[in-house]
Amino acid sequence: MESNALDAIDLQLLDALQRDASISNVALAERVSVSPPTCLRRVKRLTDGGWIERQVAVLSSDKLAASMGHGLTALVEVSLDKQGSEHFDAFEARAVAHGAVQQCWRVSPGPDFMLVVQARDMPHYLAISQALFTQDANVRNVKAFFATKRAKFTTIWPVLASD
Repeated sequence: MESNALDAIDLQLLDALQRDASISNVALAERVSVSPPTCLRRVKRLTDGGWIERQVAVLSSDKLAASMGHGLTALVEVSLDKQGSEHFDAFEARAVAHGAVQQCWRVSPGPDFMLVVQARDMPHYLAISQALFTQDANVRNVKAFFATKRAKFTTIWPVLASD
C-alpha cells in the first residue's frame, strides 16, 4: 500500500484511536474486524508514516483549575510590525517555546497569529504577555479574549464519512 493512501480500515483505526488511544490491540482489532497481528502491523505503519503523531492523556481543565489554579484561558490575536518571513519565524519560535502557549496558529487575514494561552490567573497572564509581547519590539498589536465558558473541546478529526 502506498504510504499516503489510507483505506477504510486505516480510517476506522485512526478514528478509534483518536477517541481512545488506551484501547487494547485485541479490542481495536475486533472493532475494525481484522486480526490482532494485522491491527498491530497497521497501527505501526500509521505511526511510522506520521499519521499518528503521538498518544497523550487529555487532562481535565476543571480538575486542574480546582487544584492548581489553571483557571484562565486567553485567545490572543497578535499582529507583528514587520512582516518578513524571518519575523514570523522568530515570533512563532518564541511563542511555541513558551509553556503557557497551548496552540499557536499563523492566520490570515486579520492578525498574524492566534494563540491559546493557559494561565493560572491574571498576574500570571501579565507575566506571560510581558515575556511574549512587550519584550519584542516587533509586536505591533495584541488583543486578548478571556474565555468565560468552554462549550466544546475536542481533539478528534472527522475522518469517517459519518462524522
